[in-house]
Formats: sequence, C-alpha cells, structure tokens
Amino acid sequence: MAKLNQIIQDLSEEDFDSIFKILLEGSAEKSAYLFKHLKEGKLKDNEIMADLQVNANAYYTLRSRLNQRIEEYLLQKMESPRADLLKKVANIHEIIFTQKKAIAIATLKKLEKELLDYDLSNELTIVYKYLKKLHNFSEDHFNYRQLYNQQVAFNLAIDQQEDDLGEYFKKFGEFYLTKKEELGIELDLISQKLENTRALYKSHRLFVYKTCQEIFAELFLKEESNKGELNESFEKLEVIFETYYLDSTYYHLKSLLEAFKFELQLKEGDYEEAEKYIEEVQNLLPRLIQNYQSFTFPSVFLFSFMHWKVMKGKEGGLAEWNESRFRDFEPDPKNIPGFASYYTYRSVCSLMSGDIEGGAMFLNHLLNEISFKGHPETNMEVKILLAIFYALMDDFELFSQLAHSIQRQIRILGKENCMHAVYVIKFLKTHFANQKKNKSQKLLEYFQLIQDSFPEHFCPVRILSRSGYFEKLMIPS
Repeated sequence: MAKLNQIIQDLSEEDFDSIFKILLEGSAEKSAYLFKHLKEGKLKDNEIMADLQVNANAYYTLRSRLNQRIEEYLLQKMESPRADLLKKVANIHEIIFTQKKAIAIATLKKLEKELLDYDLSNELTIVYKYLKKLHNFSEDHFNYRQLYNQQVAFNLAIDQQEDDLGEYFKKFGEFYLTKKEELGIELDLISQKLENTRALYKSHRLFVYKTCQEIFAELFLKEESNKGELNESFEKLEVIFETYYLDSTYYHLKSLLEAFKFELQLKEGDYEEAEKYIEEVQNLLPRLIQNYQSFTFPSVFLFSFMHWKVMKGKEGGLAEWNESRFRDFEPDPKNIPGFASYYTYRSVCSLMSGDIEGGAMFLNHLLNEISFKGHPETNMEVKILLAIFYALMDDFELFSQLAHSIQRQIRILGKENCMHAVYVIKFLKTHFANQKKNKSQKLLEYFQLIQDSFPEHFCPVRILSRSGYFEKLMIPS
C-alpha cells in the first residue's frame, strides 16, 4: 500500500487537481476524498476508513480503484504526443497529394526520425513506402526501397515473435496440467525458435519478448533459479521500459516484471523482500488473468498469491477478495488449462475462507462446463479434490457417488499411475467408517502414503495436504 501513497505524493499540484476533479465529476466521491486524505497524509488507514464509513475490504477496493484511475490518467497524459504522431501518419496521403515534393520529403524525413524515437515500426513502413515513391527518379530510391523491405521483414519478425510467444504459453498451460515429457521438449523448441528470431535483428522489442519468456522459464520450469542472472535481466528490461516509456505494450509489461520479482522472492523464501511487490501483484491479478495470456500463463500467479496469503495468515479473506476482483471475469472454457486452474484456485480459496459448499460449487461448475477429453488426469484430480470437500462437509452420500466415479478412472488410467488417488479414497472411506478398528492409526498411515505418492502433474490436493485439512478429517467425530 505504500507504493500508492508515494505515487500520490509525487504528483504535481496540477495533476492532483485534475485527478481530483475527474473523480468528483465521475461520481466517485469516496475515491476523491480518499485521494485527498492520502495526499495530505495526516490520517492513518483506520481513521480514513472511519471518515469514509467503509470496512477494511471496501477500503482496500477503493485504494485499488484509485490506483487504477491514477494510472489511466498518467497513461493518457503520456500518450498524447504519441497520438499526435499517429495522426500525422494518417495524414500522409494528404501531404503527398497537396504539398510540393520538397516539402513532402522534408515532412516525411521528420516523421521518420520521430517514429524511430517512439519505436512505431508499423508506421515507419508507411513512411518508407512513400519516401521510396518520392525518390523514384533519384539515386536514393534504392536506399529507401531497402529500408522499406527491411522494415516489412522486421514487422513480420515481430509478428512471428508475438505468435511464438503466445504459442509458448499456450503449450506451457498443457505442460502445467500434465508434465508430459514431449510437451517439455516442445517448449524447448519454441524457446529456441524465439531465440533464432531475436538473433536476426538488433531489436529491443525482440529482446524484451525473449527475455520475458526466459525469466518465466527460469522461475517456473527450474527447481532453483539463478537469482543473479534474473536480477540482471530485470535491470535490462527496466532500462528499455524507461527509454521507451511511451510504448503501450511496455507500459503493461512493467507490471508483469513486478510480478516476476515477487515470484523470485517468494521462491527464494525472502518474504520481507516479496512484501515490496505484493500491492502491485494484487492490483495486476484481475488484468493478468484476463489480458496477459499471450505474455505469460497467468494461473501460476494466482496460486503464488494464495500461497502468500497463507504464509501471512490472511487466507480467510481470499474468497471475498476474489469475489470483488473477479466479479466480471468469464474464463474461456476452450482454454482448459486456464479454466481448470482458475476454478480450482477459486474453490480452494473458498475452502480457506470457511465456505466449503461454495468451494464445492466451483468444482462442480468446472466439471460440468468443460470436456476433459484429452485431460483424464486433470479430470480425476478435480474429482479427488471435490471428494475431500464432500468429506469436510460430512456428506457421505455425495462422497460415495463420486468415489465410484474416481475408482473407475483409476482402473482406466492404471492404478500404478495414480497411487495418490488410491490412497485418498482409502483415507476418506476410513474417515467415514465410524466402527473401523485402529481408525486413527490407519488414517495417519494413509495420509503419509498420500504425501509420498503425489504425481508431478497438476495436483491441487497437494495444497490441502500442506494446509491442515487432512488433519481435520483425522479428528474423531
């Protein structure tokens, strides 16, 4: 939360007055007066809550929305010269047909320099196209024709890099669910393709895309990350983002970079350092899960965020937080890795917030909405998780029906391939068997076997095994 305070303190008086007026005129009075309180810096958070007559959750939501409003204002302010430049490009035809040749060339040469400064490569193609035509009878024609051809090829390379980056994270989603070796090989091949494209041009954009992929792979595909190399990559990206601060893609990738930094500190176990990035991550998550699929696999950040909340002992507020942040989000059922991981996350958060039935509803929605054809292991993992929910609800009838379905899948997949599922069912049946001899001992034995047999693929039950929910099922009723 300290970051928002600092941003507000750094605003000029002119910017502060403009934003305050925008908030008031936009019927966001509480945000406006929160903005004013934070600028003055006289009151503590609990005093501001009392003055605005809001609870802690509503206060946090107000801060988040205020942060977003300020970002939108600053971005709009930054983009105005860029927008003016794009208007000039749109008027090139008018220049060509109404101005003298010397004036038209001079105008296009000035546009070329400005476009290079702003890194607007698509628009540069238009400029070189007309410079080439204007020099049709000049020795410079060949030079502009070469520049035009190079720019067209470069634009194609950028498009290819963006497509390959999106394909990489699409493939990673499948790998995240299954951990199939052949998918890991395909990820390596796409990574090499990204590197080959990057090597063709001295381009900061190709470097940024490739570096983002490398950072992601270092964080989520390796047991141990090279912290020194990652920090060096962070610094290089920050220099580029600062240099091309008007680039709209880079503006949003800056937030992704903060999420990467959070992941690194979380992985290193440096929770004090991770605290510096948590506000940025919380603000980013709703946009990340909806808009960043071509630049990352967003679901991994959801589970990291949940892990952080558990570490801080604040998991009880997750369900309410999710409800306020993801109210308008509709995941795509055709994106099975994203859909399955999102609803699994929501279900576990509901459980951690004490709403077991709400968590079970998320899992049933997941099972009903998508076809798990081609993803039998994921289908079984979701059902195992739901079976534990039913046990925590003490609903033997629903558990029994689901257990039969899980056991059929175990036979199809092969018992040796899903021993953790075998032991979970035995554990839960023992839990419901009131007259079972040595029940407590048997439950403890099965719990140990479950922990020793978790698969490498997507297995949300592992989260419950670390969070005390199996122990709750061992307590005699």
